[in-house]
Amino acid sequence: MMISKRRGSLVAASVVAAAALTVASCGSGSTPQSSGAPASSAAQPVTIRVQTFGGGTNFGYKNVIDKWNAEHKDIQIKHENLTDQFEQQYWPQMIQWLQAGNGAGDVVGIDEGGMGLAKAHPEWWADLKEYGLESRKADFPAWKWETGVSTDGKVFGLGTDIGGMSICYRTDLFKKAGLPTDRAEVSALWPTWDEFMKVGQQFQGKVKDTKWADGTNTLYQVVLYQEAAKNGNVAYFDQQNNLIVDKNPAVKTAFDFASKMSQGGLTAKLRNFTDEWAAGTQKGSFATLGCPSWMLGVVSGNAGDGGAGKWDVASVPGGGGNWGGSWLAVPKQSKNPKEAAMVADYLTQAQTQASIFTDFGNMPSNTKAQQEAAVQGAKNEFFNDAPIGEIFAKSASSLQPVFLGVKHAQVKNAIESVIQGMDDGSVPHDKAWQQLVDDAVKAAG
Repeated sequence: MMISKRRGSLVAASVVAAAALTVASCGSGSTPQSSGAPASSAAQPVTIRVQTFGGGTNFGYKNVIDKWNAEHKDIQIKHENLTDQFEQQYWPQMIQWLQAGNGAGDVVGIDEGGMGLAKAHPEWWADLKEYGLESRKADFPAWKWETGVSTDGKVFGLGTDIGGMSICYRTDLFKKAGLPTDRAEVSALWPTWDEFMKVGQQFQGKVKDTKWADGTNTLYQVVLYQEAAKNGNVAYFDQQNNLIVDKNPAVKTAFDFASKMSQGGLTAKLRNFTDEWAAGTQKGSFATLGCPSWMLGVVSGNAGDGGAGKWDVASVPGGGGNWGGSWLAVPKQSKNPKEAAMVADYLTQAQTQASIFTDFGNMPSNTKAQQEAAVQGAKNEFFNDAPIGEIFAKSASSLQPVFLGVKHAQVKNAIESVIQGMDDGSVPHDKAWQQLVDDAVKAAG
């Protein structure tokens, strides 16, 4: 994911409904050319609808789409960001459109949590091998490529970003609390999550009107992915798609950490990727949050221009981790699959992904992009010129995937609802673990 505010605000049901109702009028009306060349001779330009999710700077596509549209008058990209919430809104709506055979865009983004289900339904997707894109295999880590191959061998998804870990923090609030602000010194404050909480207690003892962290869910995810790497690289499901929420130590460890943060009063009780969470970022309601690389675009987008220079990036307690990342796929229902494949190809090329990273901070999954000097040496002006290339790019090749089952998105939403409820008081702490397990079982079907 994501890039983006992956993964915030609830979009009104009427907005999603409106998107569905306008499919006919927005859809691409031209038919694909018989050759591999762009449809330059078409009387009317082909419009390719690219549908994504997320807030902030989203997938970071604004500049690269503007560039494409300026250079390709025969094929125009229309970017539609449907909602900020993947599990709760985007993916359920997308599944309905894919099952119905209409409504989906020509190119659609899929978060890692939806890829298990997407792989299991090859009938939903165009085979990108038909458009020569099997040649892109060498551009991606093996796990990223294989995740985009369906159960019957169809190449249906090309990788966008991946998500190395960090902690984003407010330098002005750290200064107010008497804490160091230099990113190296800040990183040294918290080699472990226990130390992270101790610094939080110190912070809140000095800054009474601000909480240490945004909420339980963001940091829960960071810890979960770290712990998953120690437990067979699995989270809610094992490799055979069996639910293991109550058996995987990674889930319990992450839950226990979230519970300690909540009971210690160290969170602003904000559920990530909501309007309230975005507003809290802008108002300075909290001083830290877990930041996979794509989260940089979320923070800068939520905080706005007034936040520039107030944020920085430090190392994450406990080492690295890999949270997030998305793919682009072409639904079989697209009227212009060849042109859609061209757009998906362009948006995942090394030069494009490198540009997105230097503009917005979404870490490329394209290994050639990762190696580019512009990526390796990239700095982020919004985050006090943080050397994001050094922080994220140089470790990207060592990131390990976490297996996510077919029903991961549904289970993740159920679990995060319980963890948020534990934080806001609607779920008693002493009953939260059992409710989490029970709700996960229900969500997994």
